[in-house]
Amino acid sequence: MGLIWLLLLSLLEPGWPAAGPGARLRRDAGGRGGVYEHLGGAPRRRKLYCATKYHLQLHPSGRVNGSLENSAYSILEITAVEVGIVAIRGLFSGRYLAMNKRGRLYASEHYSAECEFVERIHELGYNTYASRLYRTVSSTPGARRQPSAERLWYVSVNGKGRPRRGFKTRRTQKSSLFLPRVLDHRDHEMVRQLQGGLPRPPGKGVQPRRRRQKHSLGGLEPSQVQAPRLGSQLEASAH
Repeated sequence: MGLIWLLLLSLLEPGWPAAGPGARLRRDAGGRGGVYEHLGGAPRRRKLYCATKYHLQLHPSGRVNGSLENSAYSILEITAVEVGIVAIRGLFSGRYLAMNKRGRLYASEHYSAECEFVERIHELGYNTYASRLYRTVSSTPGARRQPSAERLWYVSVNGKGRPRRGFKTRRTQKSSLFLPRVLDHRDHEMVRQLQGGLPRPPGKGVQPRRRRQKHSLGGLEPSQVQAPRLGSQLEASAH
């Protein structure tokens, strides 16, 4: 009898809320960085690596393209606006990835509806990012519009690192597939240097300039001290 009462009480007590897909997406949206006041959730710092071997980057000028090199403009912050809807912002450009009504990608200075993208996981493990606002709807006169006839406009970077217009893209194209990469130690070092205002190290093949120093030989520079020695060697060889 006591066991029956315990079972009844356990059924009457409110249980823990089920962790649906929305909760999982909100948890995955957590990451480093602050929280935008007009967006929901904390941003994830990632680099979007396209299947065409380019990293998506947002420039301060508003330009969007792909980069083969390790660039600061390819470090992005991906923030969940709603379940399955994200906003992508360049960490150092301060601009949002956006798509206009003509399907062109640009880096917007201000957040708007054109900056919202539908994030989906592809069968191959890549992600796709489609404009939430714009899409192609094919319909015939006098017929109902079918949801299956809608074609989404995807973020896409071709084999030359140039963005493709949204209405020319497909979900299965390599140029529309992106792999969100976690920042490695080089990226974290770049973030630390740029945010801390430290001078960046010289690039590959560039040697740092050294200041000419005077030795304590009467205030003369090394070239002035070595000149007589070189002259005496030439005179000795002449004899």
